[in-house]
Amino acid sequence: MPDLIKAATEKAAGLARQTTLYAGNAFDRVFRAASLVQAGQTPFETLHTDGLVSLRYYPPLQEDFIELDGITIPVERHSHKTPVVIVPPLAVNMLIYDLFPQRSLVRFLRAKGFEVYLIDWGTPTRAHSHYNLHTYVAELLPASLNRVREHSGQQELSLHGWSMGGMFTLFYSALSKDQHVRNAIVLGAPIDSHASGILGLLNQRLADVADSIRKRTGFRIHDLRPHWFHSPGWANTIGFKLTNPVGSIMGYWELIIRLGDREFVTSHATTSAFLDRMVAYPGGVVQDTVVRIWIDNQLSRGTVQIGDDEAQLANVNANLFAVAGSEDTMVTPAAAKRLMDHVSSPDKTFRVTRGGHMGILAGSKAPRESWLEIAEWLAQRSD
Repeated sequence: MPDLIKAATEKAAGLARQTTLYAGNAFDRVFRAASLVQAGQTPFETLHTDGLVSLRYYPPLQEDFIELDGITIPVERHSHKTPVVIVPPLAVNMLIYDLFPQRSLVRFLRAKGFEVYLIDWGTPTRAHSHYNLHTYVAELLPASLNRVREHSGQQELSLHGWSMGGMFTLFYSALSKDQHVRNAIVLGAPIDSHASGILGLLNQRLADVADSIRKRTGFRIHDLRPHWFHSPGWANTIGFKLTNPVGSIMGYWELIIRLGDREFVTSHATTSAFLDRMVAYPGGVVQDTVVRIWIDNQLSRGTVQIGDDEAQLANVNANLFAVAGSEDTMVTPAAAKRLMDHVSSPDKTFRVTRGGHMGILAGSKAPRESWLEIAEWLAQRSD
């Protein structure tokens, strides 16, 4: 009998500890989520801001080694000559580039001996609804690159662009014919939007409808005020999650069943901090993207209209490393690979890696799947 009482007591105590752990994790995840977030811990300096767009510089790391999801990376003290400028897409916040201490792209590139700069597009409001592709590609991006050149003392730059940031990188190079863009890394950039799986089929149907309306009425989307197309951050968050609704639901289900795992709860809170804080798209950018990229699918033919100008992808001749995700439903490998048909780069590489649209940039597999190869590729072309 004493043994039975002792066993029952120990079982009750264990259950009580587990209940307390689950309750504590649940409370922190719901009410103190900010305290769990691990993103944004790498120090940076803000070199310039105009009230909306700012330019960051990541100074040398102080430690001798960094841990990268199980890989120990020695911190190189020698800096490569050519700086790396990260060109983000719109709508995302910058936490994606510094998501976890052990999975931070800016931290990794800095450890690999690159001078790292990042352009933060800020949080557009309805007052910025008139901003379009020309605003970002022909005005804001060149201004930031000029400041990088002033600060670094180097004319040649490497540009790293994911998603729309990849398109900005290509559009800038094509439009400006900047011969000092030495290297371009482009991830998940839609070149043939009609080839992107189900979304591609929807874009094709959208194109058919738009073509019919144009012929019958002469109506153009650009006839409307860009203010009407302003897309707030909450709408972009919902839209991004709807690209993988099952994955979004399963993520919260997994949180429930793994609520006793503090590390998982922290990881979930950190990822959600990025996904749940997306920012607005200016209306002019939405107009241009819907018409030029989705409906007219101009990039599939190697050209795109930027304001009153036409940018030719044939003008892109930088060393090029392009990446597509095998599970990316937004930009499939077929949609991304068309880039290889149009650029003039004599040195160009295309890779398909595991991961979805976000995963190819900052997923758990990204460091082994692409970061290490990109860093090696870039190092060979940066001195």
